[in-house]
Amino acid sequence: MSYAITPPAIPSLPIIGSDQRFPVRRIFCIGRNYAEHAREMGATVDKDTPLFFTKPADAVVTDGADVIYPQATQDLHHEVEMVVALGGGGRDLTAPQAAERIWGYGVGLDLTRRDLQAIAKAKSHPWDVAKGFDHSAPVSALRPASEVKLDADTALTLAINGQQRQHGRLGDMVHGVNEIIAILSTLFELKAGDLIFTGTPAGVSALQRGDHFRAELVGVATLEGKVA
Repeated sequence: MSYAITPPAIPSLPIIGSDQRFPVRRIFCIGRNYAEHAREMGATVDKDTPLFFTKPADAVVTDGADVIYPQATQDLHHEVEMVVALGGGGRDLTAPQAAERIWGYGVGLDLTRRDLQAIAKAKSHPWDVAKGFDHSAPVSALRPASEVKLDADTALTLAINGQQRQHGRLGDMVHGVNEIIAILSTLFELKAGDLIFTGTPAGVSALQRGDHFRAELVGVATLEGKVA
């Protein structure tokens, strides 16, 4: 097959302990999955109607690359999140079936142009320009699920310039990982290569040019970088 233009490269993430890479197909995100974060944003959690949005696959930033401060904003915010990588997919999955589709885990930042999000909320507009911009999804190397043991006390942390900004426990999530995957599969046909950002704990705030960040899903993966 020939193409009219050069096909774009496939976004991918490194894998801890391997020379192989994980190809990224789509990025799904869940909002308001930690009650304290929802409260700090002036919102409430509707457990029966989870809030989902997406980012383009080529929004990933990885391999230690700088995060470019985006255009059209004066209020870039960090949101540290556990990232789940799928090795399989399907529609209308049960929670046990969802668990079988998990390939690995990492940690990432759901970067948000908060000023543009506020405008979108006020006008009841979609969040695309606030969430799905270039370089909006820094993600660590992934650790295969077979090497990971998570529990309710597994910690998710973010430090900026050495000062802790966010800290949460996976047990604080409103919707657990398997539940998130199962619900998503009723809205989309999930496939291998999909990433899922699973929500952020309280403590989100602004990033400035020159800031150094260190995000960690404790015992699983670490993401370090700089805002350029």
